[in-house]
Amino acid sequence: MERDGWRNRAERWKSLIREIGAATVNLVFPPVCCGCGRLTGDARAVCPSCWAGLRLIERPYCEVLGSPFAVDPGSGAVSPQAIANPPVFDRLRSVSLHEGIARDLVHGLKYRDRTDLASMMAEWMIRASDGTVAAADMIVPVPLHAFRLWRRKFNQSAELARCISERAGKPYRPETLHRVRRTRRQVGLAARAREENVRGAFAVAESARPGLEGKRIVLVDDVYTTGATVSAATRALKRAGAGDVTVLTFAMAMPEPI
Repeated sequence: MERDGWRNRAERWKSLIREIGAATVNLVFPPVCCGCGRLTGDARAVCPSCWAGLRLIERPYCEVLGSPFAVDPGSGAVSPQAIANPPVFDRLRSVSLHEGIARDLVHGLKYRDRTDLASMMAEWMIRASDGTVAAADMIVPVPLHAFRLWRRKFNQSAELARCISERAGKPYRPETLHRVRRTRRQVGLAARAREENVRGAFAVAESARPGLEGKRIVLVDDVYTTGATVSAATRALKRAGAGDVTVLTFAMAMPEPI
């Protein structure tokens, strides 16, 4: 009993020290909105104005592509895009449409070295995953080619995947997929050119193959545009034996109507 009491007192002291530390940091570096820089009450938050401009993707949406419907077509509905061009992955889930504050957050992480944003973005991605993170066997980021990683110094998809893994308590497996061919940047390329650009660009590491058979994988990227990159990555995972692949991104470019 005495030992339990000592442990409880020690835990209370640790909690108090953490609270004092956090309060001190907030005093020296006041928390600001991750979008516009206004003062907020939380270092991992956006202000009401920026939040109002965030186009969150909520039901009703396509069960396969996760793209929002203008009207509710009923439970289990699939979009015309998913019917006309069924993806190689099993489903896609995203937090928001790629515009406004969502685009700013993605660009901040990707181009302005705002790796501090990854933690907040990851929390939103877990909520948007529709339970697939909770059911996953592992979290795998879309990899960068070694040369591009050397130039950028970090992989934004890996930062998001690592934070998701830590918060969800799921295995983080960045060594699973390799980018074996250097490709052009996808920005500005048409859909067909994007597919050609990343064809055969990914491979599963030989050491990872035995652990992939039948596994449920959440494949993490920052933005879903045409799906060329995540589709190429998914093909490599499924050829290696993966049973189910969910693509999870922070933002999604709205698909062209059919």
